[in-house]
Amino acid sequence: MNKPIEQRIGNIALVVENYDDAIEFYTKKLQFELIEDTDLGGGKRWVQISPPNSTGTNLLLAQASNEEQLKSVGNQAGGRVFLFLQTNDFWRDYELMKAQGVEFTEEPRIEEYGTVVVFKDLYGTKWDLLQLNQAN
Repeated sequence: MNKPIEQRIGNIALVVENYDDAIEFYTKKLQFELIEDTDLGGGKRWVQISPPNSTGTNLLLAQASNEEQLKSVGNQAGGRVFLFLQTNDFWRDYELMKAQGVEFTEEPRIEEYGTVVVFKDLYGTKWDLLQLNQAN
């Protein structure tokens, strides 16, 4: 008997300039949890972070190690929103992030699918903070 296909995306690599700066931003300003920080030698680390109480995909912070990788820091999606942070309380998280000095590129807006605002991480990577409507 064949097993049914069962897959998931475990991590998404996010290229950053510096492990420690990125950890500080995500854990202090966005309240993410540091899941793992393992030294792999040669300046490489296995650093996983995740939003609080998340059971989904983790971000794997990958420190740029050459000029080509440095060029992609902050622009991994060609200037488009790259990541989508879904929340169960948009206004709580928006106000908390604002108080922490997170940069927003617009005012929050109500869309057909939910409440959303675009923000940038410490390197300029664009994110959506998003609370979906119950029907979604």
